[in-house]
Amino acid sequence: MLKLPITCLAGVILVFSTAPEASSQQSHPYDQHAVFDPTFMDHVVSPFRSADGAPASDYWQNRADYSITASLDTVGHIISGQCDITYTNDSPDQLGYLWLQLDQNLYAKASRGHYSQGAPENGGYELKSVQLSAGEKISDANYIVSDTRMQIRLRTPLQANGGKLDIKIGYSFRLDTGQFRQGIMGTSKGSIFNVSQWYPRMCVYDDIHGWDVLPYQGYGEFYCEYGNFDYKITVPSDMIVAASGELQNPDEVLTKKEMNRLSEARNSDNTVYIIKPDEVGIGSTRPTDNGTLTWHFKMENTRDVAWVASAAFIWDAARINLPAGKQALAMSVYPKESMGKNAWDRATEYLKHSIETFSSSWYPYPYPVAVNAGGSVGGMEYPGIIFCRSSFNIEKIMYLVTAHEIGHNWFPMIVGSNERRYPFMDEGFNTFIDVYAEDEFNNGEFAPKSDREYDPKGENPARDFVPEMVSPEAERILNYADVFQKDNIHAVSYYKTALGLVILREYVLDHDRFDYAFRTYIKRWAYKHPSPEDFFRTMNDATGEELNWFWNEWFYHTWTLDQAVKGVKYVKDDPAKGALITLQNNDRMVMPVDVEITEQDGKITRLKLPVEIWQHGGNYILHVDSVSPITSVVIDPDKHLPDTDTRNNVWTLN
Repeated sequence: MLKLPITCLAGVILVFSTAPEASSQQSHPYDQHAVFDPTFMDHVVSPFRSADGAPASDYWQNRADYSITASLDTVGHIISGQCDITYTNDSPDQLGYLWLQLDQNLYAKASRGHYSQGAPENGGYELKSVQLSAGEKISDANYIVSDTRMQIRLRTPLQANGGKLDIKIGYSFRLDTGQFRQGIMGTSKGSIFNVSQWYPRMCVYDDIHGWDVLPYQGYGEFYCEYGNFDYKITVPSDMIVAASGELQNPDEVLTKKEMNRLSEARNSDNTVYIIKPDEVGIGSTRPTDNGTLTWHFKMENTRDVAWVASAAFIWDAARINLPAGKQALAMSVYPKESMGKNAWDRATEYLKHSIETFSSSWYPYPYPVAVNAGGSVGGMEYPGIIFCRSSFNIEKIMYLVTAHEIGHNWFPMIVGSNERRYPFMDEGFNTFIDVYAEDEFNNGEFAPKSDREYDPKGENPARDFVPEMVSPEAERILNYADVFQKDNIHAVSYYKTALGLVILREYVLDHDRFDYAFRTYIKRWAYKHPSPEDFFRTMNDATGEELNWFWNEWFYHTWTLDQAVKGVKYVKDDPAKGALITLQNNDRMVMPVDVEITEQDGKITRLKLPVEIWQHGGNYILHVDSVSPITSVVIDPDKHLPDTDTRNNVWTLN
């Protein structure tokens, strides 16, 4: 989720920074034993997860398949539904009870999220029935509701290694304004309903925590099982529904003209209108002018679905070109008020480009359709559909929000990490791939006009981030989403994570090794549930580098970096016999060192020193084959690193 629009990696760091200016005082002594800790990530790996970061031969995960029917009451703002879940227990454990997520209870009176995150008390589930089905026998379930969770206590345990159980839940809830990630917005042609977290769904039972039952408090996002979804949405006949997955009954809910235009869009790289701006609200755009219509969607191998509905939608679409000659369909729905601002006019173009870039760079987009839906939600992601605020009217902001939200289809929709426990694994990884997608869009249409990538002010994102790192309120990346201070979650989960991956790719490793390892991680854990250590171990193994020092300092701690040039001497006081340059690591964090050495005769030497120079302590003497006196030594001359005191990065001859 993106609550505020990002502009670029450096720019957002400045936007979200609330920390004081960096201090030049050394705050901590360097300890090589802490950063190069041999006990870090040094535990016995389970039979389910290998030491190299891959799923092991006995890896398992459970499955949840959904059949849902729901209807929207546009007057009372009530969604009523029947959710049938087929749950498959592929774990090696018998399960005496099941846990489900009831996310709408965030808005129930006295919810935990009301007190901890300020969620409004204007909703919650009304459960009409909870039943279990075994064959033809249906019985009422024994269940309790605890905040945003429901426990079903089984009379007979669900068998291990493939046991199945059908759960049938009748429910309703009230959709309202001011709710997180969903809501209602009025327009001149009718209201827009953004609908998410709209059905009871299974909690994940995994090999790490057993049942993962952290409550939904509003800020921490989701952790869901994979399965197939078959669902039907009944709405007034004048409304258009756009949703996750593929429409199954276009001949029942669309006109022949609209179906022909969709067919045209599937073969066009240019955006094609399905419903034009001057057609919105005209009866001829609907197959019937009274009653209701039921829209039927299916989506396979996904962890969630969401939808939007409105009579106010303009609708356009274009083809997505995927690797290996495959194709998908990008489309956008938005109100007439969004037209003429050059942002939503290009929404499908932005969606198409983002998916094509992420697919060619990292992993192919797996679904037949992707939707960009306007409405009241500033930015939120679901498989195959994203919500973006319909009032966005700046092209760059619209592009970046679109790219970020659809980028979540890679993290965590394809790579199914636990967002509530490890928000960096979706927000940070996604922000990282956004950086490079922006650079590639229209040969840098939105790229900064400076000598530095992703930097609108000609400054550097690493240096821009220093105030956040030295702040007394700094928090480590590895934190529950709901534990972060609200002022920190974007700076840490999104931007510090992304910055760290950029430093790894651009400075510590190189593009080839980083990209190969990152793709390996995605391929290994597509449609599975990785932990942070699975990522760290995969990157170590696939790059061939022992990167534990980096994971330790960057993700598990709030350490800071201060590299320095202490001084220059010469062998036997003769520059022609070589120079001895003393480098220092003054703080707890370490990094490789780029050094630029300029001699009096004009010779310039650039060296890259490995991080291993700091394994014996905080001082390192570099021997350089000089031929004339050295006039300057500069470390990190390209400003790749978040060095907290840049004054000691330069030594000059007095």
